[in-house]
Amino acid sequence: MSLLTVRGLVKRYGGLVATDKFSFEVHHGEIHAIIGPNGAGKSTLITQLAGEIKPDAGQILLEGRDITAESVEQRSLRGIARSYQITSIFPEFSALQNVMLAVQAHQGHSFRFWSPVSAQPELTDPAHEALARVGLESRMHVPVSDMAHGEQRQLELAMVLAGKPRLLLLDEPMAGMSQAESLQMTQLLLSIKKDYGIVLVEHDMDAVFKLADRITVLVYGRAIASGSATEIRDNPSVRTAYLGDEE
Repeated sequence: MSLLTVRGLVKRYGGLVATDKFSFEVHHGEIHAIIGPNGAGKSTLITQLAGEIKPDAGQILLEGRDITAESVEQRSLRGIARSYQITSIFPEFSALQNVMLAVQAHQGHSFRFWSPVSAQPELTDPAHEALARVGLESRMHVPVSDMAHGEQRQLELAMVLAGKPRLLLLDEPMAGMSQAESLQMTQLLLSIKKDYGIVLVEHDMDAVFKLADRITVLVYGRAIASGSATEIRDNPSVRTAYLGDEE
């Protein structure tokens, strides 16, 4: 059974069809990339998968269970986690404090650094584990404001992983990165993918072709092709509609 199954998803804004009868699947241990030109509907798709907006038609199933009408909070409890194009971290806090905040938020409580709760192992242990997973354990006490952009993106991923998700929705994790930082993030995602299903929206085509097990090309809300990296790279329709514009 697929981890995530999307069937005939439709989202309209007036006369604009942002998602046009879109269907795809994601399996555990797989990275399924969604690519396409600006305005193709990629972010709209991600927000529907996360539960932030409701589709006008179609179904979203997690391991066969229909979650189409469920809220962001309900989907989070079922193991769906999203990262954003723009980092959503607190620069005045340390890396560890940011991840502890994410852990406690996932538990449904407000966070108070002045409370003894900050020393409780149910918060610190998963935070340490998440930071180690993304290679930031040695930087845990560094203020986020002193971290490089690439490290901040790694931290955001640690905050996502701290909630023990099963499905990751990654919206341009390489945004704003240098070539070296992008390569490091690519290696990091390859190292963790066996434990998750991952939907990846990304403009960095080098990263996409290195990472993705399957790629779906979105143009004006409709999937025009889906397949392996080789199949997508060699598809004439894709090259005309999208990849050719990158050359």
